[in-house]
Amino acid sequence: MQRFFYGVGACLLMVLAVSCASTESQDRRRTVEEIFAEAMEAYNDGDWIDALAKFDIIKLQYPTSQFAADAQYYVAEVNYRRGEFILAAFNYSVVRRSFPTSPRAKESAFKIGTCYEELALPADRDQDYTQKAIAAYTEFQSIYPRDSLALVSLERIRSLRDRLAERYMVIAEHYQKTESRKSALIYYNLVLAEYPDSHYYEEAIVRKIRVLYDLARYDEARSAIAFYRTTVPDPTMAAEVDELERSLP
Repeated sequence: MQRFFYGVGACLLMVLAVSCASTESQDRRRTVEEIFAEAMEAYNDGDWIDALAKFDIIKLQYPTSQFAADAQYYVAEVNYRRGEFILAAFNYSVVRRSFPTSPRAKESAFKIGTCYEELALPADRDQDYTQKAIAAYTEFQSIYPRDSLALVSLERIRSLRDRLAERYMVIAEHYQKTESRKSALIYYNLVLAEYPDSHYYEEAIVRKIRVLYDLARYDEARSAIAFYRTTVPDPTMAAEVDELERSLP
């Protein structure tokens, strides 16, 4: 009889343990949902510190939950809204690497480029972030070539490439002002070689013709004029080129 009661007691303990484990699991899931809901409420209210604290709890304590990808994404969103673009780019990249199947991965891949574009400096300054933005948008295009954001990426790449071309033009003009014409010629040629799709293409050719004329390299100037007329479909500086050509000996 004593063994019977021991057996019944053991069974009851097992049932109770299973029940408690099930309840604990349900409480855990509910807790994650509650934490995420609280985090989103803080995020929507603009309470960035509280939102980050709660998103971090999900990232650290529930890294395999259904909310983990969103928590990581919204950490990056908070960084972006606070103007912390380097940190935001890093956290968006974590989403893309750690949660590649999440719907947030695509948004994050695009926003990496947006972060670097925000950091890109004017053409007369260092262009490292411009290059990084182009690389990020190019990567987005390669991963999601049919997405509507791929077209947006293309337009942004063109704009950023214009800035790089402008950088060369700024340097060339500096050499022009200091009468280092041969050095200026190098940078005009770089625009033509590296950025034929930029808005500075025509101007670079015309400035090159002018430099060749000033250096008395007249045969090269004639070749550059012929090149201009065959490669610029809708010229806006043709009058200047015509005048230069008439001035050639």
